Amino acid sequence: MITLIDGPLGTELEARGVPPVPDCWSAEAIETAPDMITAIHRDYAQNGCSVHTTNTFRTNQRASGCSWRERTLAAVALTKEAVPKHHRVAGSIAPVEDCYRLDLSPGKKSESEHYEMATTLAGAGCDLLLCETFCHPDETIAATKAAVSCELETWVALTAGPQANLMTPHEMARLATQVVNLGASAVLVNCTPAADTQRFLDAIIKTKLPVPIGAYANAGSPDDNIGWRADCDLGHQTYAKFANSWIKAGATIIGGCCGTGPGHIAAIRELLGV
Repeated sequence: MITLIDGPLGTELEARGVPPVPDCWSAEAIETAPDMITAIHRDYAQNGCSVHTTNTFRTNQRASGCSWRERTLAAVALTKEAVPKHHRVAGSIAPVEDCYRLDLSPGKKSESEHYEMATTLAGAGCDLLLCETFCHPDETIAATKAAVSCELETWVALTAGPQANLMTPHEMARLATQVVNLGASAVLVNCTPAADTQRFLDAIIKTKLPVPIGAYANAGSPDDNIGWRADCDLGHQTYAKFANSWIKAGATIIGGCCGTGPGHIAAIRELLGV
């Protein structure tokens, strides 16, 4: 059985006229455009998603300052109010610094910050915790430990970055094994270009981990004509074909990341006939 998760909030907000803010990215929209966040969640639900990610990627203390907890609680509430009651809400936990800058990561020292975020998301009523867009091994482990300690189902999504060069497939597979040994109940490849995702996914699948494996890729370069435009029907179909190849390889959790949107999820659902 395939589980469809949603696509991005940040780049989808931007596509709908709500520009990102430096440092806190899409978090400011919790105050300035809550109705737009709700609309995006509902669009994903209507297009086949049953797992919905909170807009908390940049509501941590470093990005959102003293309002971080209020923003986090508000983001969870917006998600829960927008989607059907039988759908699941995944609390997003991101690296505490720029997700593509390994040199900025505090590594193991980040565990207390991730614990604060994890416990806040759990207390707000999330059904599962999603540690996403991680590539620094020590910080990935710290975030996983913090999330698992909340005794909620924990998914960990690893990225090789927008150029697919932040880690090798072998390194990603090794890190995937480590987080599963720590208690992660699913491992995914995320925010890696759709055209590059297969080799990372294959490396994880070859480890034969006893948990579901998934992928939610970004649209790559605008020149790839996969995403970044609201009217790109051909791009929707291209992304769905990539997703179908991931499913054939063994992935059972599928969604989208930066540059994709509800149309990409709808194309996947149509291709699957569900």
